Amino acid sequence: MTTNLDTRLNTISPAVISLFRIVFGLLYTIHGAQKLFAWPVGMPDKAGNLVGSAVPVGTWPYWYGGLIEFVLGLLILTGLFTRIAAFFAAGEMAFAYFTQHQPKALLPIENGGELAVLYCFGFFLLVFIGGGAYALDAVRRRR
Repeated sequence: MTTNLDTRLNTISPAVISLFRIVFGLLYTIHGAQKLFAWPVGMPDKAGNLVGSAVPVGTWPYWYGGLIEFVLGLLILTGLFTRIAAFFAAGEMAFAYFTQHQPKALLPIENGGELAVLYCFGFFLLVFIGGGAYALDAVRRRR
């Protein structure tokens, strides 16, 4: 019975990988757009209230992080250069965790770094499995 289920699930896994990549890329793009453009909502202040402004251009590390997240998010969303974009995105999230979250406390549940860890390992997974069946990388390979 499980063999039958495995066979059926294996036939749709390339499409599900694409869905995972699209959702992850979209969320990452929006994460960067929030920093760069204050869209769809502004950045939170120290109290957690959303303010209407974007991060000032050139502010280290937030503006640069937003630029990386926006550009790599678009690449991952479309499935273009997925593996290399995911590699750099995983590195950016590891950097964010160790510089912004880990100094506050040891565990991600304590220091607010759960999202950074999840992004890091989700992108790390994409480095190894690629963008799935519905990616621009797949179109480029067919040509």
